[in-house]
Amino acid sequence: MNPTCNLILVGPTGAGKTCVGRRLAAHFGLPFIDADREIEERAGASVTSIFECEGEPGFRARERAALAEVLAGHDGVLLATGGGAIVDADNRRMLRERGFVVHLHVGVEQQLRRLAHDHTRPLLARDDRERVLQDMASNRASLYAEVADLSFDTDQLTTAEAAARLAGLLKHRWQRPGVASPRLGKGTV
Repeated sequence: MNPTCNLILVGPTGAGKTCVGRRLAAHFGLPFIDADREIEERAGASVTSIFECEGEPGFRARERAALAEVLAGHDGVLLATGGGAIVDADNRRMLRERGFVVHLHVGVEQQLRRLAHDHTRPLLARDDRERVLQDMASNRASLYAEVADLSFDTDQLTTAEAAARLAGLLKHRWQRPGVASPRLGKGTV
């Protein structure tokens, strides 16, 4: 993929895309865009309400439109996607073409700990959260790998630790136009 101004975070729910993303955006001096907040703002409704009224297909259609507009209309942003954004083939293409994509990885046990008190995620509004997270991890792993320029494990890291370590890696692996630094190939941390 060509060097790009945009930095895009993908990964499962609870991986730290929003929290780590905010810190990285501040570190690199980039505007921060949270895709789910963008969808909510455009719809005038919460993600939960959208799921209740339109189901997952309705939400995914809104997500696709929001990502297309954000990625077409902005250069030099940090975009934190929703965990399922990579399910749509058009989204994967857009992410690859318009940004340096970092897959934040986290294990199911850590997700359960991080999301223990979070009841705002529609796909986890069930009694069998662990099974749902395992199924999502299994079904989405190859899709995250397909779009990722870099994979980074946040499993045992605090937000601050993850952001600091990732910023150091990006300094050597992400080349923004006009910023001189060597661009390395795909990698895993």
